[in-house]
Amino acid sequence: MRISKLSSWLSGFSVGILVSVIGLVVLGAFSRSLYQRRILGTSEEFGFETRAPLKGSGYPPVFAYWISGTEGDNEKIVRLLKAVYHPRNQYLLHLDAASSDHERGQLALLVQSEKVFRAFGNVNVIGRSNALGSMGSSALAATLHAAAVLLKISIYWDWFITLSASDYPIMTQDDLLHAFSFLPRDLNFIKYTNNTEWKESQRINQIVVDPSLYFEKNSPILYASETRPTPDAFEIFGGSPWVILSRAFMEYCVHGWDNLPRKLLMYYTNVAFPLESYFHTVLCNSPEFHNTTTLDTDLMFILDSTPPQVEPHFHNLSLYEKMVGSGAAFASRFREGDPMLRKVDEKILGRPPDEVVPGKWCSGPGMNGSADNSNSKEKCSCSSWGKIDEVQPGPYGVKLRGLLSKLGAEERLRTSQCNQQRRPE
Repeated sequence: MRISKLSSWLSGFSVGILVSVIGLVVLGAFSRSLYQRRILGTSEEFGFETRAPLKGSGYPPVFAYWISGTEGDNEKIVRLLKAVYHPRNQYLLHLDAASSDHERGQLALLVQSEKVFRAFGNVNVIGRSNALGSMGSSALAATLHAAAVLLKISIYWDWFITLSASDYPIMTQDDLLHAFSFLPRDLNFIKYTNNTEWKESQRINQIVVDPSLYFEKNSPILYASETRPTPDAFEIFGGSPWVILSRAFMEYCVHGWDNLPRKLLMYYTNVAFPLESYFHTVLCNSPEFHNTTTLDTDLMFILDSTPPQVEPHFHNLSLYEKMVGSGAAFASRFREGDPMLRKVDEKILGRPPDEVVPGKWCSGPGMNGSADNSNSKEKCSCSSWGKIDEVQPGPYGVKLRGLLSKLGAEERLRTSQCNQQRRPE
């Protein structure tokens, strides 16, 4: 929608001043104080010593998950957390400003009620909400904020993964950790688009203001009547908002030691849907990262889109079969109560109702005997503990490993994805 009142308000200020002022608001939102409610480990309850995951050659990587939601998403977030949980990883949970302090407190209590989360001490809940508009730069600010918190929490993680309450894994963490174990740790997963001219005319050149940067509650973005020319100091790139980014690249975006990430952050303050372009543009304009290997995939299956035909008669399969056969690690935009979620739990994850996913680190009651937890107020699905530094992949993990190895080999034989996606002169 176009807001006519905004045009008269903007007339008193130059576009350059507007960009700078709102850019500073983004930086302020990014660096505002944060209350963390740590779910602390109590290893005595389990008879083992809580320790950091082993790193290096021969050991699986560590993922840092940021899981976000809004009002009414508590149960969905906890369900997603259990579906992607592994003691090697780090998890940061966030409810935006549409939720209440009571809801955030309840989320922390729900997490704390799980003995396994307390035992390994790797789940954190952000206690102070951020106003967040999915179309505006407040979403980008919140993502960078989450990365900064995770960088401070742990020195061990290798890749940053963002998920919303409507997302869900379609393979186990043992599978995903196995597939990533054989990849270089500086690899980034970014899905590019070739439709850059449309992006620039409709989104990049259109000036917007995101009130969620300076209001306490979520607010829709406002559109200015003015537009601005395409920049020539850097080249715009775009694609999917779902990305899996290396620790080194996230440190570069957060710390911005050569100023490019901060300069682009201020530019993207006034861009709609910046998550579809910011990280892509930073990576491809950075002298340090634009020639590093980047796989042109986001490993996400979108339920309400038409996936590419990857095998004969793929279009005749059911949506569930398409999702499973896509080779993706996650699926997005599940509806509330979607029956496919239960099917994924039963057929792919092997996740008992309301429990974590069993794996090499944890044998569930159905795998290694039954633990009588029926009279316990604190739940734990693991009847015995294994080693957190070992994984036991299934067919999905083996398949993904082969797919990523193939994509990596193809990428090494050609020039950078950034060069592949450049506009013709």
